[in-house]
Amino acid sequence: MFIEQPPQLVRKLYAGALWRLDPKDRAVYLTFDDGPIPEVTPWVLDVLDKYDVKATFFMVGDNVRKHPDMFSLVVERGHRVGNHTFNHIRGFEYSAADYMENAQKTVDIMTRTGSVDNVRLEQAMMPLLFRPPHGHMGWGQYRALKKGYTIVMWDLVTRDYSKKMRPEQVLQNVKHYVRNGSIITFHDSLKSWNNGNLPYALPRALDYLKSEGYAFRLL
Repeated sequence: MFIEQPPQLVRKLYAGALWRLDPKDRAVYLTFDDGPIPEVTPWVLDVLDKYDVKATFFMVGDNVRKHPDMFSLVVERGHRVGNHTFNHIRGFEYSAADYMENAQKTVDIMTRTGSVDNVRLEQAMMPLLFRPPHGHMGWGQYRALKKGYTIVMWDLVTRDYSKKMRPEQVLQNVKHYVRNGSIITFHDSLKSWNNGNLPYALPRALDYLKSEGYAFRLL
């Protein structure tokens, strides 16, 4: 449970970040980390279209650079995009200045990538959202980020990326830990795809959440 649904003590470390939204609202906020990549992201988008669900994609800037068409596709389908640093770096290994520079590279590449019109791009990117890779950042990084970003953590991480998890366990994580206002994290990554967790769990999780009466909202 410590990983899937972080305890209050952990949340207090970054008390100004978003972990969970309105507990009185029967709604969830679906997010995806680590893309975009051509092997996985288009499939995720097709599944979301099938279920009429919008999500927020926290993108790695270098993946946006390598796959600008994937970035454009996410935006054109009406989803939100957020910053996941340019190289998926660990915050504790960088100074605040270097960390912010790396994050800014992602914003720069997003604003000049692809064929999306400016209005749609602004709707997808603003206000600026940031999620730290590996779920941590130094205090200097945290203070600096808060000046320009809404920092988004999670209320439920599915652990679809883990080789130790079976697809059924990933789905069970969603069923067991979801609650009103949950920010749910999947990954449009090769790790979650190649181990079979994402293709199994995502459509079944959407089926379950809809059957339980949850609405899907954008951050």
